[in-house]
Order: sequence, then structure tokens, then C-alpha cells
Amino acid sequence: MNFRFQNLLGAPYRGGNAVISGNNLLISPVGNRISVTDLIKSETVTLPCESSSNISRIAVSPDGNFLLTIDENNRCQFINLCRRVVLHRMSFKKPVSAIKFSPDGALIAIGVGKLLQIWRSPGFRKEFFPFQLIRTFADCDASIMALDWSPDSNYVLAGSKDLTVRLLCLKKLDGFNKPFLFLGHRDTIVGAFFCTDKKLDKVSRVYTISRDCSVFRWTYSGSEGRTDDLNGEVSGPPSPGTPEQRAPGNAIGDVDSFDNDNIKKRKALDGSADNWDKEYEFLLHKGKWELSKKDNCMQAPAKLTSCDYHRVLDLLVVGFSNGVFGLYQMPDFICIHLLSISREKISTAVFNELGNWLTFGCAKLGQLLVWEWRSESYILKQQGHYFDVNCLTYSSDSQLLATGADDNKIKVWTVSSGSCFVTFSEHTNAVTALHFMAGNHCLLSASLDGTVRAWDMLRYRNFRTFTTPSSRQFVSLASDQSGEVICAGTLDSFEIFVWSMKTGRLLDVLSGHGGPVHGLMFSPTSAILASSSWDKTVRLWDVFEGKGAVETFPHTHDVLTVAYRPDGKQLASSTLDGQIHFWDPIDGLLMFTIDGRRDIAGGRLMTDRRSAANSSSGKCFMTLCYSADGSYILAGGSSKYICMYDVADQVLLRRFRITHNLSLDGVLDFLNSKKMTEAGPLDLIDDDNSDVEEGVDKQTRGKLGYDLPGSMPNRGRPVIRTKYLRIAPTGRCWAAATTEGVLVYSIDDSFIFDPTDLDMDVTPEAVDAALDEDQTQRALLLSLRLNEDNLIKRCIVAVNPVDIKAVASSIPFKYLRRLIEAFADLLESCPHLEFILRWCEELCKVHGHSIQQNSRSLIPALRSLQKSITRLHQDLADTCSSNEYLLQYLCSMGTKK
Repeated sequence: MNFRFQNLLGAPYRGGNAVISGNNLLISPVGNRISVTDLIKSETVTLPCESSSNISRIAVSPDGNFLLTIDENNRCQFINLCRRVVLHRMSFKKPVSAIKFSPDGALIAIGVGKLLQIWRSPGFRKEFFPFQLIRTFADCDASIMALDWSPDSNYVLAGSKDLTVRLLCLKKLDGFNKPFLFLGHRDTIVGAFFCTDKKLDKVSRVYTISRDCSVFRWTYSGSEGRTDDLNGEVSGPPSPGTPEQRAPGNAIGDVDSFDNDNIKKRKALDGSADNWDKEYEFLLHKGKWELSKKDNCMQAPAKLTSCDYHRVLDLLVVGFSNGVFGLYQMPDFICIHLLSISREKISTAVFNELGNWLTFGCAKLGQLLVWEWRSESYILKQQGHYFDVNCLTYSSDSQLLATGADDNKIKVWTVSSGSCFVTFSEHTNAVTALHFMAGNHCLLSASLDGTVRAWDMLRYRNFRTFTTPSSRQFVSLASDQSGEVICAGTLDSFEIFVWSMKTGRLLDVLSGHGGPVHGLMFSPTSAILASSSWDKTVRLWDVFEGKGAVETFPHTHDVLTVAYRPDGKQLASSTLDGQIHFWDPIDGLLMFTIDGRRDIAGGRLMTDRRSAANSSSGKCFMTLCYSADGSYILAGGSSKYICMYDVADQVLLRRFRITHNLSLDGVLDFLNSKKMTEAGPLDLIDDDNSDVEEGVDKQTRGKLGYDLPGSMPNRGRPVIRTKYLRIAPTGRCWAAATTEGVLVYSIDDSFIFDPTDLDMDVTPEAVDAALDEDQTQRALLLSLRLNEDNLIKRCIVAVNPVDIKAVASSIPFKYLRRLIEAFADLLESCPHLEFILRWCEELCKVHGHSIQQNSRSLIPALRSLQKSITRLHQDLADTCSSNEYLLQYLCSMGTKK
């Protein structure tokens, strides 16, 4: 029951800006969620918090503690990155195109339409209204597209669609109210950056960049005004670029010498250079700025779409709409790299803190790349599925997860790190079914292109292809326990094809169904194959010895999928009317039926003619999956919910909501009548006047020809649904292939305890006292009764290796499952490998009979332990092999000498 969202895999990067916190944490939006990638460890996690729609802008505080996100509905979330929780929420009245924290982290600059708003950054305190608006600048004539702070957090550069960049001062001083204008650009401003002089540590230049690939360099040449006192009274002529016209002899662009005498007078009046430095900070936009150089990236007709500047290295990176990026050494504008990484627009480009890594995002293709420009090598190269994920499967040790999608690709992910390490793209049509063979060395895939392919997971190649005499479209796949026989169901001919895995020959063709065969599964305990079809039947085939014998289970509606319980004594099938039928495959009797229409009901399409009360009609479960012990079953389909049922009691245990993303159709239960017009729903009306160049074209989701009528996408607007479910063999996690991507949920028992097993003496202080007195056996039993994960692990490590056998024999059986789970977690992080393996060995010796008698309840924990041991065995085997070859090399070199 205690499953929580853990990660999001296979979902593409769809737009917005990426940021890097510190030097190695890449933070990027993925739909309405945030993905955080550790570039050093190559681990990716997705934050559990969701926005109301797709996220368009993000910003991270300089210390890396806070993250600010703004979605397409102009709703803002202030997130604590360490705890991964939302601290505050608020909404803006207009679209936000730019956002940035000040260098000291105290302020936030937000471009809200034409307005530049300066907000006080909230902290960790609980406040009634944490966001405080400090100041609003209404100087821009069009939307603000670029922001940058000065190092002292006193000035802001604001680039706008009105082709200008404004230098705005946060201090309200007399005579400083009008911003300085950087003019001359002929297209929308994409970036504006302060550049500091390394010797003086003061702002000396400004770079402004526009969409027409122009890069302007502006040089600060001192102050014309005179500060009479520290209260800010300023006298002197207006600065160049302000709306006031200067004298004819001193027009914009003239180069005047720095007034050294004026500086000396000020220093003499103040008596120290420090006061002049303080005064200098408030004179930056009152001084003279001259356009010293114009450069062009020479990429026409392509447009410049993204840029970033590294202030320490004085490097500028720019991305273009043709997939080319350029790296330039400033201020001389020397091209270091000019390379093509894609054919589509680069929607974001950013430096890391040290400036040695470049991050690029291509929203059209869903790519995120991290490139080290000095060694010219990739640090990270991730790409989600371009279209919807159709199927997925876990490896037997639950370490790997394979996904297949409408984009004809198969991706294999490491579940623990959330990263994709191999992509197979040999299929020429949508991948519809996947299956891992025992041993994890072979992956099977079925596709609409008429082939079933076998993939070698050691050499990452397609080593066998199964075909039919005439072209067929495969939509289901199964393999027997021995791996000798491969079966695939078809969409068009309604047949089941049987091949030999060793020879690749077609052994048999099973005919009898009168509709597409969407479900195939072998019994876990016998060679019986169960198939479900749209002809309203489930059939059982004896593939090896039946000689055509078939047993048929009739239904009243089309059967969408079928699933065997792990012990092979029960068969579940879902039908088009939203019901789940449970059969006894041995006696051929219907055991009971669960009506899930009301459970799965929720969410209406924008074009739905039904009322909210009748929205349950047409809802059905398209995928079923039993738990590892067979006690519950997961069901998902054409809804925003995934239902968990208790098989024995036939009751709904829990409903998992897939998403709250309003950018998808079918999320809202009640539609807003204000958005309904004569031409149809307002959200589905194309706006011809929309500025496509500002964002990414709406990505239309792929749809298969055999999809159910109620689940078709609406004119490019994705419909929320679940296509496939699979529970990991360990039983600790499960994955769902949804419109949002592959959602991974895992179980967390660390905070669950049984209060009936507690008394006044069972406390963490009692555990500490027992450890201090060297009573490790008593301390371990107390920690198991408390069920505190950290205390259990601490007590396990505290046991003397000599006493392991005695302590293991004193553990009651009811705590055995919790202890095995603790061992599995310790093997992932604890360096005492031999110590933990000795614990496992002694437990098996002492409780071996009990484990065999109650294997069903211990299967999830035992498989988790097997997964950890297998992974460590592989790592040690690789290390030992490399050491062996190194020693052979050293010995051979020694004999030669």
C-alpha cells in the first residue's frame, strides 16, 4: 500500500530553460515535473512535486537550496531542493518569460510581460505571504526576454522584444530614475550579460545578443555626473541613450575621456578610496557607455535561440535554430567551437559553474546533452521517447527496465540511476510488446513492422529476427519459462505464431480467434498459453502437447488483456465494459468479477459530450498486473487513475493519480463552461497570431491504428491514459507506461511500524543504552520492534562477527522479512561486503525451513537481496578481470626486461 512516486523515465524534455546548481547538478523541466541529474554519478531523479501545467521557466538560488518554477498557467512554485517539497505557491497575472536570482540570493528578478518585478526571496521561515514585491519597473514597451544581475546585486539588465536592453538600478535615488538604453539591435533580444574587470572587480562591459545573431559589446568609460553628497543628489548632464537628447556636440556614440580630475576631487572630499567604491556602485548607469564593437555569428538564415555567458572565463555560448552551437572567447569574439549537434532548434544552452561543461536542450527532439568543450566529449546524452510509451518490462533482478514506444525505439534504463544506457532503433514501426528472458542476457520485442527481434544485452545487438511467411502486425508477446518457445499475437490476421528460440524456425500457427490478439501470457507453472482477443474470449493453448486442444472462456465484451497470478492458479482478464474477471484456469470456472467502472472514472475530454455523472461510461482497464505474491492486482487504462485491488477481498485498496498536468486532456473532472465557444473548446482553437518563434511547436503525440475510440488524442492535445503496467520481480516497485512517460513507484517501509508490538520500554534511547552496554542482540530486537531503518542498520553493523550465528538464531520469524530488506539496502551502500554475506548465510542456515514454508511472503525481500548481491557480483567480477589482465601485463613486461 505504501507506494510513492520515485522517478519518471522515458519522458522527453519538452522545453523551458535548464539550469546547473553548483557544478554538477543539472536541473531541467520534464512536462510539469522537475528532473535533477547528478552529472558526476550519472543519476537522475524526478522531484515528486507537480505543477498545474508544463513548466516553462526555472531558476535556482546561488546556494542551491531553493528552486523557483513557473508553468504555462503563470503559476509559481518555490521548492526546497534538499527536502524536495514545495514551500510556497503564487500566481502571476501575465506570462513570465525570464526569471533569475540575484547573486546574493536575497532577490528575484521576474519579467512579467512588459513589467520587471523585483521580489524578496523567501526563506525557510513559515510566513503568511512569503513573497514580497520590492519594486516594479514599467519601462519596457514589450515582453522581457532576458535578465542578468550585476555582481553587487544593485543593477539588472533587462532585454526586451522592443529591441532594446535597459540598465535598471534598484536603489531609488534622485536623478537615477530613468534607465540607460542599449540601442541598435534589429531583432528580439535573447541575452544580456554583465562583464567584470578581473583587476578592479568592477563591471566594465556589457554584452547584448539578439535573434539575428548579432553580438554587441558595450564598454563603460566612467561617470559624467557628480555626486554632491551621499544622499544621492546628482547633478550633471543626462547619460547617452536616455530619451532626452544630448547636446549637438556630444551625440550618442561619441567617446569622451574619463574625468580623472573629478575622481580625484571626490576622493579628496571623502578622504578615502573606499567611499568612492561605494559611490561607484550607484553610478553605473549614470556613466558613459559606448558601443565599442559589433559582431555577427554568420549563421543566417538561422536564428539565435539561446545563449549563456561565463563571467570568470569570459566565454559566450550561443545556440541556433538549425541545431548548431558556437563557443566564443570574449571580448575578441574568437570562435573556439562551431558544431552541429542536432537538426532542430537548440532551446537552451547553459554553462556549469567551472565553465568546462556545456548543457544543451533540444525540445523538439526531447534531447539533453552535456558536452565538455576542452576534451570534446559527451558527459551526458539523454533523450526520451518522442511519442507515447506502449510497453515496458523488468529484468528478473529488477535492475533494468526496457521501454518500447511509437517512435520505433527500444530504450533500456538502469532503474537505480534513472539513466538510459542503450537504445535499439532497428524496428521500422511502433514497438508494441517487450519481454526479458531469464538471465537478463536477452530481450525480446514485437512490433507493427511484422518482426519479433531478440537483442543481446551483453553486446547490444540484434542477434535474431523472427518473421512470418506473409507480413503481419504483432501486438503481443510471450515466452515460456525455459525460453525455448516464443509466441506473438497479431493485429490483422488474428493468429498466434510460435517460433523456436534456438533455431528461429516457425513451429506453429495457432488459429481460432476472431479479433486482434492483444494479450498473451504463459502460465508460470506449466506450458499453458493464455490469449485474450477482441472476439470476447480468452483461450488456453497447450503449446507443447495439446495438439490443437483449446479451452475457451467466454465474455460479454471485448477482452483487452489477460494476466496469470504468479502461482498459476488464477487468471485475470479485463473487458471493454470496465470489469475484471477472475478465472480458475484448472477447473475452467469463473471465480468472481470486479466492476471497476466507477473506480477508474475521472477526467473528461475537452470534446466530451457526457456529463460528469456519466463520465464512467466508456472507461476500461487496458492493462493488468499481479503483485509478486499475488495478493493484489494493479489495473490501468483510459483514465488518470491506476487502481489497486485486493484479490482475496475483491475491494479497492488505493487509487494512484497519474498526473495533475492540465496541459493534458482528460485531467479535469469538471469542465469550465466559460472556455466553451461556438467554435468549440477554447483550448483547442488554433491561434494563428501566436508567436511560434518564442517557443516550441506543440508536439503531436503518436497514435496507433488499434487504439480504443475513447483514448484518441484531440488535435495534438495528449490524452492522459495508462497503456502498460508491470510490477518488479522484487515487489518493491512498479512502473506504468503513461502519456506523461514511465512513472516508477517504489515502496517505503522505513516509517511504518506495528504499534501492538511496542511498550513503554521500546524506545530509541533503550536501543542506544543496549549498544553502549554491548548488548547487540537486545539492541537489534528493539530496533526491529521500532522498525526504524537507521536504527536497524546501526545495530546490524554493531554485531561482532563472532556473534552473528547466535544473534541470527534469536531473530523471530516475523522480523525476518524486515531484516532481509535491511541487508539488501546495506549492500547498496555499506562497504562491509563479507560481513553482510555472512549474516545472510547464517540466516539461511538457521531459518532455512521457515523460509521455504513461507516463501510467498518473503519473495519480494529475497529478490531485493538477490538484486543487490547480483549487482555487487558483477562489479567485483569486472574489477577482478581488469586486475588479472593488468597483472599479466606487468608480469610480461617484467620478463621482457
